[in-house]
Amino acid sequence: MSQTLAEALDYACERHGDAIALSDAGAELSYRQLSARAQAIVAMLLGAGLAAGEPVHVQVSNQPLDIVVLLAIWRAGGVAVPVHRATPASVVAGFQQRTAARFCIDLQSGCSDAQALSVIAAAAPPPRALLTGAALIVFTSGSTGVPKGVVMGHDAFGGKIAQIHSLLRFGAGERTLLVLNITFSFGLWVSLLTLLRGGTLVMQPKFEPAVFLQTLVDQRITRVGMVPTMMRVLFSHPGHEAAIDSITAAGHLKQILIGGELLGPSLAETIRRRFASTELIDIYGLTETATCDFFSFPADYTCFPGCIGRPSPQVQFRISGADGQPVPSGETGELQIRSPYLMRGYLDAPELTAAAYQDGWFRTGDLARVVEGDVVALMGRQKEVISRGGNKVTPVEIEQAICQHVDVAAAMAVGIADALLGERIHLLLVPRAGAILDLATLRRHLETQLERYKHPDAWYLAEALPLGRTGKADRLQFKAAIVAGEIAPMPG
Repeated sequence: MSQTLAEALDYACERHGDAIALSDAGAELSYRQLSARAQAIVAMLLGAGLAAGEPVHVQVSNQPLDIVVLLAIWRAGGVAVPVHRATPASVVAGFQQRTAARFCIDLQSGCSDAQALSVIAAAAPPPRALLTGAALIVFTSGSTGVPKGVVMGHDAFGGKIAQIHSLLRFGAGERTLLVLNITFSFGLWVSLLTLLRGGTLVMQPKFEPAVFLQTLVDQRITRVGMVPTMMRVLFSHPGHEAAIDSITAAGHLKQILIGGELLGPSLAETIRRRFASTELIDIYGLTETATCDFFSFPADYTCFPGCIGRPSPQVQFRISGADGQPVPSGETGELQIRSPYLMRGYLDAPELTAAAYQDGWFRTGDLARVVEGDVVALMGRQKEVISRGGNKVTPVEIEQAICQHVDVAAAMAVGIADALLGERIHLLLVPRAGAILDLATLRRHLETQLERYKHPDAWYLAEALPLGRTGKADRLQFKAAIVAGEIAPMPG
């Protein structure tokens, strides 16, 4: 894709004119209105002196006008930095220090364009070669706790969206429900692909299970993007069963796109059974790779349950050992990716950018193995590997094994430092609705599933897994709660 995202969206606006592009509980915007409202913002930005390649913060919370501002920034030649409206002020200040942006736009209903523009720095940021041709700076969690600013180019992100469309086939007139934040690359591509193909983006500011299910019915939704945690929440409440049945009976929902964290075969089977008339498509990717590097389609599910599937077009992968050399097929190593759609780099962090690659391959930090041909299974995160008494254990192994028990809805395993063993295994369990978990029974279950050294040393109960700001399950929160003594293990 040689055109910018602005040019691609402009073409969609011209082609689809009076069709509804954006909708939420309070407003609708046609493609023509989207284009016109964006142009007024463009004039304001250029009048304020915005330079090409200059970052602009945009406050977002899944409202139609948020998309208007993204289009305007791209038309004006700027680089959009999506920041959620609920982000703490100290974090926003940290983002601004990193980007050196001097403009922020917060365009909400009833707000004039002039009121929406804030000057947050007196001086223009220095020119950065990395931002030439860039569309977005997306902040993602870093392993050190400091967010990294991932710079995504128009060509790379737009090109990956085109490849995603070749597999998923979004269409004009189709309706996508957005519950994923558009500070999240998954939410961004779902939104943009819907609009580029002439669909309607139905936007919700947050995931509320009852409202979500009702919207699927009332708005005749064609597809939705979700993270697995959202599905676990749906299935944890028996009261949602009737609504799910009505969605299946109506037959409007064609695709559930799921990604952002490991799905697992147990949850996948439940989704496929309950949403029987809908394709479940599991997607793997990272912000740094423009997302969507692997797809697991229904045709592969029966043969390769729990796998992330096959690479998307023009994506190459290898499984690399600690020495940087590919490991034999079937063995576990780091998943590394090469494609035309990789990030331009981390903002103002050349050393960090260089460390993210090995011989031109992006290092995902995920452990994986080839199951057969080009089908890949994830085995966990390199930095999440638990070293217990000299034995290496991946959390996903424990989680998948315990989730095969009929009474367990979700699980999270972490390693906690221990003077004797190096680390001990701590496991958080979420029971299925109405189930009472018996520790002795669960231990017997694991005896048939895992080697003894992989069994948990401490077990915990919770109503839900702890979530991070993107709605994904957050291991760091669980570890912090254990270390701080905020949660107590199950007795026995």
